[in-house]
Amino acid sequence: MDGSNSSHHVPRGYRHGGRSAEGNPSNRFERLRLVDDESNDPQQEIESPRPTPTEFLRDDTKSILVENNSPDVPFRWSLNPYRGCEHGCAYCYARPTHEYLGFGAGVDFESKILVKEGVAELLRAELARPYWCGETITLSGVTDCYQPAERRFRLTRMCLEVMYEARQPVGIVTKNALVLRDLDLLAPMAALRLVHVNVSVTTLDAELARTMEPRTSTPEARLRTITELAAAGVPVRVLVAPIIPGLNDHQIADILRAVSGAGARAAGYVLLRLPLSVEPVFRDWLARHWPEKQSRVEALVRQTRAGRLNDSTFGARMRGTGQYAEQIAKSFAVFAKKFGLDRPLPALDSTQFRRPRQACGQLSLF
Repeated sequence: MDGSNSSHHVPRGYRHGGRSAEGNPSNRFERLRLVDDESNDPQQEIESPRPTPTEFLRDDTKSILVENNSPDVPFRWSLNPYRGCEHGCAYCYARPTHEYLGFGAGVDFESKILVKEGVAELLRAELARPYWCGETITLSGVTDCYQPAERRFRLTRMCLEVMYEARQPVGIVTKNALVLRDLDLLAPMAALRLVHVNVSVTTLDAELARTMEPRTSTPEARLRTITELAAAGVPVRVLVAPIIPGLNDHQIADILRAVSGAGARAAGYVLLRLPLSVEPVFRDWLARHWPEKQSRVEALVRQTRAGRLNDSTFGARMRGTGQYAEQIAKSFAVFAKKFGLDRPLPALDSTQFRRPRQACGQLSLF
């Protein structure tokens, strides 16, 4: 990449074709938008489909650690090497973040990937600051740090190298088997109680996964990933995220049985969230791929969201409310306990933290 507007075609070996979104909903920050004359709801407009190559754009951000203060999120600090995500999950709650960049939350989010090339150096500088004391950092928290772009740019690996050097605890969230590439780092970090890996498993149905999460690892590959991580001593938690009423909620028991057998130690879930521009992208995807289920899915979602399709209230947005949401919660708790997944992972150890060397190789004087 030789400039902020430079782009690259997808390298050989990348998966072409499937995208969850066929276009972009209207960007809420843009004053002008293209409206189809036949559309009755310009706010929900999805452009007509067209082939869309993946572009990688330089992100020259000067800060890398993001502090979270949401009571619904179980971590304080996160680090995201990429903005946008090639995985293209139809339900991804992070889609609206692309609108802050002037892009769309639909196909733009899946195809315009911002790459933070200097992320490892920025992380090294943050960990060397006098105030930093080794508090756990989550990779990624917003977009997947092991999305296909990581094969090429290796930013997540470079961050892990800095973290291992500094004995910095890290929690990883991914749905991509590419995490196994870094077992040579993850295994020794796990032996020092410095890493957990959270693997997202939303379905065991290969067809549903292929349409809903078109560029992620298959369910079979994710189970294999859990097995290999566990065999290497890396603690694994499975996230059934999201649970979509009427689409994958009936698979809770089967998923938990399968991931327990693969070696996962814990499990959690998040109910489907449809904030802002996620709603039109998801509904459009549902109408195209599962039209026979659309009305039932949307009706059940409303039952968990007080008659709406989304509720952003803290305390309710991750779990929902109402009888159907309570049934999901109880079912998950029963099967998590049955399969030994209702216990927390071993605590990470921040007492080993040591400031990393400066990029020039010089030790800090303080």
